[in-house]
Amino acid sequence: MFLGMNGASTMKADLAADIHAASSAGFDVLEIWAEKLDRFLEKGRVGDLKDLLEGGKIRPAAINSIEEITFRDDESYVAIRKRCGELAAIASKIGCPMIVVVPSPVPPSKPDAAEVTAESARILADLASVAGKQGVRLAFEFIGQADFTVNALGHCIDIVERVDLENVGYVLDAFHFFTGPSTMEALDRVCPEKLFLFHINDAEPRPANGWTDANRLLPGEGIMPLREILESLKGALHDGITSIELFNPSYWERDPGEFAADAMAKTRILLEGAGIGGRESKGS
Repeated sequence: MFLGMNGASTMKADLAADIHAASSAGFDVLEIWAEKLDRFLEKGRVGDLKDLLEGGKIRPAAINSIEEITFRDDESYVAIRKRCGELAAIASKIGCPMIVVVPSPVPPSKPDAAEVTAESARILADLASVAGKQGVRLAFEFIGQADFTVNALGHCIDIVERVDLENVGYVLDAFHFFTGPSTMEALDRVCPEKLFLFHINDAEPRPANGWTDANRLLPGEGIMPLREILESLKGALHDGITSIELFNPSYWERDPGEFAADAMAKTRILLEGAGIGGRESKGS
């Protein structure tokens, strides 16, 4: 297993600080937050970013993300497609294997599940052709909120299976899994080759449907049945990427290096408790 940190977890830090913090804490990989990448490239070059990553001995796991890719009008979809091509070109130059892509909220037409599946598969196949020219994969992430078109693991798997392309897989975010309508039984359908990325996090106690991304906690600090989830995914996670993704504003106020070290320690305790000790991780 390769352990990673997502730049959303340290939102107020810039990309250079994320690289330093993740490297110092012993993470193997970094999920690059796309807005931080944009800001970096306003003044720096792609080559500068590659040098920073190599200097920190940290590999890029993904660029996260292109959002609301489905049910777009023609003009906005042209921009989505262009963005995909631009990010794929950058990813290829820095050795980043994938881009995370996210479905849209439910549009006014209120499509049924079959229509969502067809639209999502069509868009993923098209964007995969764009990213594939650069040798880059797409990781489709369901969002566990009721107002999103794809909000459950099982539906996400159905869509990826329908696309049936080598460079299209999915992201399983523990928070979206727990707070949405996903079922534990859906974990049995997870295919190791298609689980491109696992986001590990925890959740504050809230009323049903009362969660927002700001309620994410470090692994082991909340109420999520993480050990049970991890044990179900043990085989799928063995050779994959497990990345910390948090949007809790209280964490953004912490020193990025101190936060990264804390996140690494808590994640490893939880993984080892589930019998998934880190493999050749820099943090070993």
